[in-house]
Amino acid sequence: MFTGIVEELGEIVAVEERGDASRITVRGPVVTSDAGHGDSIAVNGVCLTVVDKVVEGDTFTVDVMGETLNRSSIGGLTVGSRVNLERAAAVDSRLGGHIVQGHVDGTGTVVSRDPQENWEVVRISLPDSLARYVVEKGSITVDGISLTVSALGVAAAPAADGNTDWFEVSLIPTTRELTTLGTAPVGTTVNLEVDIIAKYVERLVARG
Repeated sequence: MFTGIVEELGEIVAVEERGDASRITVRGPVVTSDAGHGDSIAVNGVCLTVVDKVVEGDTFTVDVMGETLNRSSIGGLTVGSRVNLERAAAVDSRLGGHIVQGHVDGTGTVVSRDPQENWEVVRISLPDSLARYVVEKGSITVDGISLTVSALGVAAAPAADGNTDWFEVSLIPTTRELTTLGTAPVGTTVNLEVDIIAKYVERLVARG
């Protein structure tokens, strides 16, 4: 489990294609400092398992299977890409964001950015299959970042990815400076994970 509080911006240093899977090496001195084989690290919101670690180079390696490549934006990462990194939450730590599993539900696209004096409003397209789980003032995870939904709506015309539903989040200076979303241009594909509690409630209601 994660909290959606990004610990550092990492960098992709190697990508090895393996047919229907990939092996990716990431540089991240903070998350690598106490990581070991089998530990979980969220990379842009995707929970991945450490299969190798090089302390001297501050890098760790993960295997990414086809399901993850198809459901997330991980497959589009290349050498030099910056990524949001977070270690799995410790049971004795504060839950600074919200409950994040690291299981991406789908992807959206950055539709617009509206910078203000001390914050920035970012609008992101939302797949129809996920729209029912997102509520104003609720939590959503974007590329591993725990954010609060500030607005919801439906566009008159679909975004580039075909989605008409959208949501907005407001980024404080810290989020702009310390995460990939702070500089992601319009058109960027981002990983989305909706609140797991909403999905459990829907399932319970449906089962009667």
